[in-house]
Amino acid sequence: MNKTQRFFQDKAVLITGASSGIGEELARQLGQAGVKLTLAARRKELLENLAQQIAAAEKPRPLVLQCDVTQDGDLQKAVAETVRQWGKLDVAIANAGFGVVGPLKKLSVEDYRRQFETNVFGVLRTIYAALPEVEKNKGNIAIVGSVTGWASTPGASPYAMSKFALRALANAITPELALSGVKVTLISPGFVASNIRRTDNQGKFHEGAKDQVPAWLVMPTEKAVRQILSAIAKGKREAIITGHGKALVFLERFMPWVIRAVGRKMAAGRGGYRSEPQGT
Repeated sequence: MNKTQRFFQDKAVLITGASSGIGEELARQLGQAGVKLTLAARRKELLENLAQQIAAAEKPRPLVLQCDVTQDGDLQKAVAETVRQWGKLDVAIANAGFGVVGPLKKLSVEDYRRQFETNVFGVLRTIYAALPEVEKNKGNIAIVGSVTGWASTPGASPYAMSKFALRALANAITPELALSGVKVTLISPGFVASNIRRTDNQGKFHEGAKDQVPAWLVMPTEKAVRQILSAIAKGKREAIITGHGKALVFLERFMPWVIRAVGRKMAAGRGGYRSEPQGT
């Protein structure tokens, strides 16, 4: 058993957005370590299948809850059910989110509002619901953001705005919550294998949609999640995931003109904007 597994041993962990991508792999790796899990997402049938797979390996069967982070009350119910099932809540991982993409002129205020409702207010609902229980155990809150919260690119302004907001939130509440013994970790991944790039601007998943990011640039989910769990266990304030993500943050901090030049080229180019996924 490694240090990360020892940290999570006997802890009760809530994961939002646990039905696919990073959330699903978080559940798999923590489940394999025998952690007491609560899995929350809108697609309950996927959670049930995941929980069954974890239980089949003779590990504690996760508590499965249908939950929409945009709905007031859903997270409070999830936390209450977690405490009822496991007797406590030590770690809350606010992972649920999706990306609205497209150039400004093709979007509307409603697109931005919908993006913030899930990616920002959904995280806030998770924190507010979990905090009273997490404080009791001097536990951890993890916020899954993005390197897009450091450097935005043309065609992704709603998503980038939401991730900038999460970074501001994490920076503000980390010292606040430290006073009560709660550690906050902001996770800022670059491109990681997940379904986010196959989800349209309405939050609908398109199974047959092609990932527009070159495969060589995408980190395997398993590797990214190992780094995420290690960062939470160590109580890091922020973890930049992927090599290109670290390079992007470096350039934004110390050579921002490079990012601006690339942005101008992307905006001017015919393929400059990431398009919305299509298909069934």
